[in-house]
Parts: sequence; C-alpha cells; structure tokens
Amino acid sequence: MSIIAAFVVPHPPLILPEVGRGQEKGVQATVDGFRRAAELFGRDKPDTVVLISPHSVMYEDYFHISPGAEAWGDMSAYGAEGPRTHAVYDREFAWALEKEAGKRKLLAGFLGQKDKNLDHGSVIPLRFFQEAYDGFRLVRIGLSGYPALEHYRLGQCIAKVAEDMGRRTVVVASGDLSHKLKSDGPYGFAPEGPEFDRQVMANLAAGDFLALMNMDANLCESAAECGWRSFVVMAGTFDGRRVKASQLSYEGPFGVGYGICAFEGGASDGEREFARIYLDKESETITAAKAGEDVYIRAARYSVEEYVRHHRIVKKPEELPQDIRKDLTEHLLKGRAGAFVSLKIAGQLRGCIGTISPTKPTLLEEILRNAVSAAAEDPRFGPVEERELSRITVSVDILGAAEPVDSIDKLDVHRYGVIVGNGHKRGLLLPDLEGVDTAEQQVDIARQKAGIRKGEPYELERFEVVRHEAL
Repeated sequence: MSIIAAFVVPHPPLILPEVGRGQEKGVQATVDGFRRAAELFGRDKPDTVVLISPHSVMYEDYFHISPGAEAWGDMSAYGAEGPRTHAVYDREFAWALEKEAGKRKLLAGFLGQKDKNLDHGSVIPLRFFQEAYDGFRLVRIGLSGYPALEHYRLGQCIAKVAEDMGRRTVVVASGDLSHKLKSDGPYGFAPEGPEFDRQVMANLAAGDFLALMNMDANLCESAAECGWRSFVVMAGTFDGRRVKASQLSYEGPFGVGYGICAFEGGASDGEREFARIYLDKESETITAAKAGEDVYIRAARYSVEEYVRHHRIVKKPEELPQDIRKDLTEHLLKGRAGAFVSLKIAGQLRGCIGTISPTKPTLLEEILRNAVSAAAEDPRFGPVEERELSRITVSVDILGAAEPVDSIDKLDVHRYGVIVGNGHKRGLLLPDLEGVDTAEQQVDIARQKAGIRKGEPYELERFEVVRHEAL
C-alpha cells in the first residue's frame, strides 16, 4: 500500500479558539476547509501520517526527522491556555525513511533536535485531523535549504517506504502561502505575494506538480512564503501516479494566504514521472548553457570539477586541458583583479566566494582558486558533491577598482557593487542581484555581511563588474 491521500493545509494560530478569541471567524473559509479535509481524513483511517512542517527543525543541507516515541505540543507560545496535542511516532517508518533517503544520497535523519515539542505547524493540523480520527502514528519531518528537486525526491522516499512497509499512509503538507498580500498586513505588500498564491493554488488544484516544482525560487522568496517546499515534498509522494486534486478553500484576509487542497492517489502514469522529466529538461538547459560558456567560465568549471572529483587544485594554465588553454586571453594570463565565482543549481545559489582585490599573480589563478572555494568553502553550504556537478551553472564576476563615495545616492544597484567598511570589518555585495532592488537594500546586506551593527558608522566604496555568464 502506497500513499492513499494527501492534504495541503495552512497553520494560522488564530484559527484555534484559544488563540483567536473570536478572530477565527475572520478565517471561516479556512475553518470550513479544514473541517472538510478532516472529514476526508477520517474516512481514510490511515496507519501512518507523514507531516511536513516548515516550523520543525530546519537545516540548510539536511532533512530532520523527529526522533523518539511520542511528542506533545500546545499554543502557549501564543499566550493561549488550551488542550495539549499528543502524537505517537511511527518509529519503524522513520527509521526506514532515514535508510531509504541514504540509499538515494539524501541527507536525512534524527540529528540536531533541540526542542522535542510539536511546533505550531504540526499542532494545528493535528488538532483538526485527530478530531476525525486518532488511530494513527506520526512521522514529522522538517524542510531544508536544498532546491525543489531534493524536496520532491524526499517525497519519493516517503512513498517507497509506505509501499514497502504496507502502511496506509496519508501525507500532510503544512504551510502558509504568501505573507505579503496586503499593505496593512503584518508583513506589508509585495506584488509577488498575490502572484505566488495564484500560481501555487492553480498548480495544486490542477495536480500540476511539475509546474509547482518549477516555480521561480526568487518569486517564492519575494512572496515571503513558508509552505512551497512542504507542498513539493507532498507532490513527490505521488511521482509516477495519477492524482485527483480538489481545492477546498483559499483566502488571505489578514495579508497571509491560506490554502487547503486534498489529493487522492490513482493508477501509475509514466507521463507523471516528474523527477525524471525535471532532470531531463534541466540536462537540456545545462547542455545549452555550457555551449555558451566563455573561457572564464570554462576555466572555473574545470577547477570545480577537478577538485570535487579528484581533490586536485588546479593552479596554473598548463594544468588546464588544451581546449581551454588555447582560448586563454592576455587579460587572464597577465592581468590581476578581484574575482567572484558563483555556483547555482536550479537558479538557487549553491556557493559563492571571491576576493575584493587580487591575491594571486594572475587573474586566471584568482579564478581557479576562488572556484574551489565556492565549491568547498562557502560557510553557508556543504561542499559540492560529485552527483551535483551535472546540475551546476557557473558565473564569474571580475571586479573593477573600488572608489570611495560619500553618499548612498551615488550608488546604482544595477551598475555598481558596494563595499561597506568600518575598520577591519568589510562587507561586499555584487551588483544586479535578484531580489536586491534598491541601494538601501544593497548597503544593508553588505553591512550585515561585514558584521557592522545597525547605527554604527561606516564608509562606502563602489565598483563596477564585468560579469561572465553563459549566453
């Protein structure tokens, strides 16, 4: 028995009477949608519920599975007294899931838990579903910083375990939609907010999980959502199967989007093997991108691949293959400059390291070394793995000389990068980055990178960049 059903649900605390104290009437459509979902859930009578919550333990490069035999949770963090929610964990399923993820080279397991209590993203769905049926055991999973495909692949692991163990399994993907639907809402308004909600709900209602997985990560970030990756994990549990999808409710009365959908699994369908289709399309895109790479990018890519595959640091031009050596320019072989190498997978940053000013005898050596650093030394990410190399796109930014400026008005977020400094503390941000639309944003991010506290004095420098990226 594989996945029999799944639900996408939000988790607004005020939906519970002890928190809302009457405000729950303002989300009546969501209350009604939850009750309809709970009714369907009660009919299913699952053995196991796999609940994915964005408010469980989360790591950049690891999926956390809650350990232990049981857990409790309540809404005391919201100043509410009320019933405690109790869940008994399906430990056998969780152990099998860790093992299956390991087989597929996904980092998932029980490490790093600091708080054993159920988070509100788990408590709220459980309150509704347990009222309809409470004879199930729970597997609770957090999200990660991985791209969408890895979340989808985790869903595939969940489905495989459910099938192997013969568990009647229901998946609950907990997550709100955009938090930026209204100017008078708690997080303000962004035009990406309503667009994100429109796309997500359309994709879910149509069961179009490939489109869901392919959503622009920058749109998701600008919309300030919290549920997209939960929904993608859920989608992965139905890979290669037909799905009957139903939208039960949607509303955003307080500036945050709340959507509820139900899904019923059907027969096998090779045209819905979306992980395979996604990778085939990505491979076509990467192949086309490589054909448009100039020698700067090709040298950086070769340096990354040699280090990841063979732990060899390429230092000199004679260590490069002939097809790259023949295209090396005088600028690379004799010039000197600071350079940044950026690695991305599916449009999401995978590593970026660079130097503000030259540290090597030639620009080529600067690029070769910074490429290795981007792959292995960016503290925000784990080292690039060999299996990821075929999915990586590479860009190289060559920095011009920095010049001091006495006013933020002399910056241009699209033309100039910025360096914010205070003594030995310096932070740099490149120009023309997705999601950085104003000089104020640019300076603030660079200030934080430098470790300069808000209110501390700082000096500004600007610089121009020559960006090398695939055509």
